[in-house]
Amino acid sequence: MIKGVDVSTLPEVERLGGRFFDNGVEKDALKILKDRGATLLRIRLWNDPYSPSGEPYGAGTNDIDCAESLARRAKELGMSIMLDFHYSDFWADPGKQIMPKAWAGLSLDELVQKVFEFTHQSLKRLVRAGCAPEYVAVGNEISNGLLWEHGKLPDYASMVRLINSGLKAVRESVPLAKTMLHLDNGGDNALFRRWFDGYFAAGGADFDMIGLSYYAFWHGKMSALRDNMRDIALRYKKDMMIVETSACFTLDDYSVYEGLERDERKSAAANEELARRVEFPPTVQGQCDFLVSLADVIRSVPDHRCKGFVYWEPAWLPVKGSGWANEAALAYTGEKGPGGNEWANQALFDFDGNALPALDTFKKI
Repeated sequence: MIKGVDVSTLPEVERLGGRFFDNGVEKDALKILKDRGATLLRIRLWNDPYSPSGEPYGAGTNDIDCAESLARRAKELGMSIMLDFHYSDFWADPGKQIMPKAWAGLSLDELVQKVFEFTHQSLKRLVRAGCAPEYVAVGNEISNGLLWEHGKLPDYASMVRLINSGLKAVRESVPLAKTMLHLDNGGDNALFRRWFDGYFAAGGADFDMIGLSYYAFWHGKMSALRDNMRDIALRYKKDMMIVETSACFTLDDYSVYEGLERDERKSAAANEELARRVEFPPTVQGQCDFLVSLADVIRSVPDHRCKGFVYWEPAWLPVKGSGWANEAALAYTGEKGPGGNEWANQALFDFDGNALPALDTFKKI
């Protein structure tokens, strides 16, 4: 089973003073994760995560320089790499797929070419650096399309042209890489059937893997994830991977670590209200139990079609200065603040950077 981690924010956490400990001994976080069984590093890539005046957007500021640095670290540890193209200057998800600033106003034809060029150039840079990815996701959580408004669903024809361009660039630049299309809400079978049926009907190019996000506090019971993966394994004959997942280990407040006032920080994504919906309690043991059950679900998929999972941001500590969005980023997305870290109570390290028992479970499953 592939056991991956997405620590795209780690370099920022480290720069801001975040420290990590394994049984009281300070170590590199990625090395701790590798020693606990992580075999793959997923890295997000934003086009230009800086304001017009050059201010970084934060949340890792995951440009190609950051991606290459993380990829080099992964290769030094013997880990494989998944590169996750957002095709945006900041977060892309089902609720927003914002056009990169440099591509605003382009026609669909021009945008198709830009997708090819950016994908190809980014991958060739990693190839030259000796850290070519083994997996490449063309878009991030593209359940409602990508590069809005041109590629926004229900316009499958335009979306498919953009995705096909990205897939072509991957094939040409890293021929051995597995290509992936990634949707959110891994428990929503109707979504996956509708999306992939529409994709193929509109002339979508072949690809290798289906990626799924699954967060129990948003996406429902694990049985729904299981049933969906079993169905799409038989329906589409594609390998798949859960490329984003996590579980809460506490509901304790961590505002003191961030040094922000109440009106400056969002509450944790996994909060008390949402935790009541989840089968696993928001405790250290509950986090361990979640991982065990997830592994069981993965192994239950027919023909070994589900190859594993990626734990999302297990090392995003609540250090001062590292949040999901700063003022420059919010100006780009048009969203409202405040900022702060929404994810610290779902990490695989406690707020002080100590490895949690879930990492031992991670190794064993």
